[in-house]
Amino acid sequence: MPLRCLLVDDNRAFLEAASVLLEREGVTVAGVASNTAGALRQARALRPDVILVDIGLGDESGFDLARLLAQDGDGCGAPVILISMGAEADYADLIGESPAAGFLPKSELSARGIGRVLGHRP
Repeated sequence: MPLRCLLVDDNRAFLEAASVLLEREGVTVAGVASNTAGALRQARALRPDVILVDIGLGDESGFDLARLLAQDGDGCGAPVILISMGAEADYADLIGESPAAGFLPKSELSARGIGRVLGHRP
C-alpha cells in the first residue's frame, strides 16, 4: 500500500510541484493545506500516514502546527516531518524541541527522504 501524506505549505506552486513529484514516486498525496486550521481539518478527515509541514506558514508557524497535531485528541496521530527551504542547522534547536519525527529540506523531498526520516529502509 502506498504511503499517504498530507502536505502543508502556504506556497501554492510548491504544493502543486511537490504533489506531482511525490505521486510520481509512489506516495499518495491524500490532501493539501495552506494553514493551521486547514491542516488540522484535513488530518482529522483524511488520517494520513505522515504529515509534511513547512516550517514557515506565512504568519503561522510549522512548529506550532506540529505541537497542535501531536496534542490533538481527535487527530490521526500521524508523524510530522518538518520541511523548509532553509538548512536543518538553522532550526536544529527548535526541531529537537518539537514533537516532529524529523526534518527534510525541500530540495530533498522524496519518497526515499520521507522513508529515511520515518526509519524505513530504502
